[in-house]
Amino acid sequence: MTDLNGKDGFDRRKFLTGAAVAGVTPAIAQVSTPAQAQGAAPRHIPSALPPTAKTIAAETGTPEELPRIGGKPGSDFMIDVIKSLDIKYSPSNCASSFRALHESMINYGENKAPEYLSCMHEESGVGMAHGYFKVTGKPLITMVHGTVGLQHATMGIYNAFCDRVPLIIIGGNDLDAAHRPPGVPTFHAAQDINAIVRDYTKWDDTPVSLQHFAQSMVRAYKIAMTPPYGPVAISLDAGLQQEPIHEHGEKLYIPRYVPTAPPQGDGNAVKEAARLLVAAENPVIVADRCARTANGLKLLVELAELLQCSVVDQGSRLNFPTTHYLNRPAGVVASADVVMGLELSDFWATVNTYTDNGEHGIGVNGTRMKPNTKLISITSIDLLTKSNYQDFQRFQTVDVHMAADAETTLPSLIEAVKSAITPDRASVIAARTDKAKKAFADIRARELQAAAIGWDSSPISTARLCMELYGQIKDLDWSLVASEGNVSNWPLRLWPMDKHHQWLGRSGGYGVGYGAPASVGAALANRDLGRFSVSIQSDGDLMFAPGVLWTAAKHKIPLLSVMHNNRAWHQEVMHVQRLASFRNRPSNYGGDLGPVGTTIMNPDIEYHKLAESMGWWAKGPIKDPAQLGPALKEAIAVVKTGQPALLNVWTQPR
Repeated sequence: MTDLNGKDGFDRRKFLTGAAVAGVTPAIAQVSTPAQAQGAAPRHIPSALPPTAKTIAAETGTPEELPRIGGKPGSDFMIDVIKSLDIKYSPSNCASSFRALHESMINYGENKAPEYLSCMHEESGVGMAHGYFKVTGKPLITMVHGTVGLQHATMGIYNAFCDRVPLIIIGGNDLDAAHRPPGVPTFHAAQDINAIVRDYTKWDDTPVSLQHFAQSMVRAYKIAMTPPYGPVAISLDAGLQQEPIHEHGEKLYIPRYVPTAPPQGDGNAVKEAARLLVAAENPVIVADRCARTANGLKLLVELAELLQCSVVDQGSRLNFPTTHYLNRPAGVVASADVVMGLELSDFWATVNTYTDNGEHGIGVNGTRMKPNTKLISITSIDLLTKSNYQDFQRFQTVDVHMAADAETTLPSLIEAVKSAITPDRASVIAARTDKAKKAFADIRARELQAAAIGWDSSPISTARLCMELYGQIKDLDWSLVASEGNVSNWPLRLWPMDKHHQWLGRSGGYGVGYGAPASVGAALANRDLGRFSVSIQSDGDLMFAPGVLWTAAKHKIPLLSVMHNNRAWHQEVMHVQRLASFRNRPSNYGGDLGPVGTTIMNPDIEYHKLAESMGWWAKGPIKDPAQLGPALKEAIAVVKTGQPALLNVWTQPR
């Protein structure tokens, strides 16, 4: 069988009818033209003929479903509305239900503001928008397909909701059952697609006209950007996108966006909080999602220095410099007589203790507060509490409770504290300074000693991973865009951080799969600002959404991703071990049964090869700690050229 013309037993008619398809690939591979047999340059033969109009119609239904239209498409007006909000990017995975908006974005809108960023998965698009906001303070839009695309995006949306991050989800939908195509468009349609995410979005709408869309889009942006921030969703009918504009005597207009003033603390409550803080002998401030901006960090420093009080930064943002002598670990709450919480997601756990009591799931509760400790809370979370998802945690009674945005309230609180400080209290407050500086120095010395343990170990200790990394980037304008997986908090414990962008915080909802897409989104923002981005990327987290590596390479987003490759979901390793102990069973972790379901080994994933396959510079696996520094230096040089780079580093569990 040497050709496709029926000679030597091969029937061309059978091939064309599909009867002889099985095993045809080897036969085609052997076909050669006479010129090729004589050693001449091969003649280009297309791998497949271009599809005819009839073929396209059979596969997509395009000619019947999308007749040529006159006038301006509705989706062009939608792009005009989106452009009015100065949204720079739209990280999305393409889909038929928003094809009209997609086409208008790249052709009518010239793929600028917003620029379409190609994503492999809807969760990656949401994660990129999440990370981008944390750098810029500006939301992005991500487009998702009907029911199934929105289902893919849900974990990312929940993370953004818990983390108080605004983003705008536009979900395509074929709502009109009388006119939508049969088959896939019907299976992917719903009466109310936003119902999937309504419990963890701030607001949603389903526009039924172009003017309705203009109002909904501006309203969505306004609601998302009013503290407490959060994601919003718009369900967009495919027919509304595709139809030409029919104004019916009413001229379409775009509402002007005017930001809503964020909620501030009540004046009397602010004065009472200031009175308690100034009168306290040992006040403590605990901050969670407080500082959204560089100014928020600056304001918190000013307040802490006025009071010379300890500040506990819970790490959801960089609320307070790690280099400041008033920065303290969580344990200082035990000696406080006044505790003020700023945007705490869990005030109860801040002042109480919980010990796992085994498999009963009840636990042992205790308190870390002194008797009669006064509690103050300033949080906008109370303005958005919903009933289903329990991100509000346990109920904690507080003495002064303000439902307000903490960062916005800080200036008035600072002025109230200044007014409340008498000369006598000023001398008491000043006397705390030397003691605070000594305590900070002692903590720093202990942290350095702890970091030195296992310094030369292989696999590489997480302390050495973090400190070798810092040693290579310390002279750059760097931003740690994510640190997923537990590396014992070494960056927050030892890296000098005094700029808001140097630590962007975690996912909010503790959803695995956040780190990689959020890092790429933040790196995109940092690229535009000329800033160096680095991520400490855990292995399990990357495998939830590895396709975002291709997006970074495709769109030339420079990022240094350093793998915390401990070859396990180590949190679950410990859960299984602890539960086995509670049940008086041997954990047998070193034997055959212990690693079941919790390790990522045998085979070991070669993350450097995965990254290389998607266009990254990559190297690894690095197991010898002596090789880590030089490899980091090499990778950093690559990122400076505008490329993403990944180092696959074998690490200790934590």
